[in-house]
Amino acid sequence: MARPVAQEKYWDRMAGEKSFTVPFEIDHFGQYVSRSADILDVGCGYGRVLGQLNSAGFTRLTGVDMSSRMINTGRKHFPRLAFFPITAGHLALKDNAVDAVLLIAVMTCIETDAAQLALMGEIKRVLKPGGIIYFSDFLLNTDRRNIDRYRRFDEQYGCYGVFELPDGAVLRHHHPDHIARIISGFRTIMFEKRVFPTMNGHQSNGFYYIGENG
Repeated sequence: MARPVAQEKYWDRMAGEKSFTVPFEIDHFGQYVSRSADILDVGCGYGRVLGQLNSAGFTRLTGVDMSSRMINTGRKHFPRLAFFPITAGHLALKDNAVDAVLLIAVMTCIETDAAQLALMGEIKRVLKPGGIIYFSDFLLNTDRRNIDRYRRFDEQYGCYGVFELPDGAVLRHHHPDHIARIISGFRTIMFEKRVFPTMNGHQSNGFYYIGENG
């Protein structure tokens, strides 16, 4: 099983080389989150979505990521925004600290159920009651290329949908029932399935979700 440090080293190595491609539905997000809200982007990478929010008039923005090189890239590109490194699975914030949380193509980088549930528990902890979570990620695909790699790594990782890329990444595509489980602590406002471009130029099933912290 890949360790968090391995993922951290991978994303440090890829900082400046990978462009993140999962769309952010800012118009829908803006229907539920005011421009004065405290917004936390968990797994912010180099700050792509935070920059988009800032350009749209959102001002109280913080990004956290386990890759220090991604954080440094974000600080360089968006010097007026706040970026901080984090340890995998722990958010160094007080309870009920933020009005909204973004979680965009982050769970795909966390291959175990336990680690995903732990992170979602942390998000629920730091999110104010009635706060908004915007969550998007990848779902299982049924084409031959994906089925072959899901099967190839199923026994190694003990989870159908986890796979390795030749460049060293360990990623996961998710069954909808699993996604339903990890969002069960929130009240669903919106859930839509989509097809997303991947960072390596392919297409994948995916979803985006907006929920309220109960």
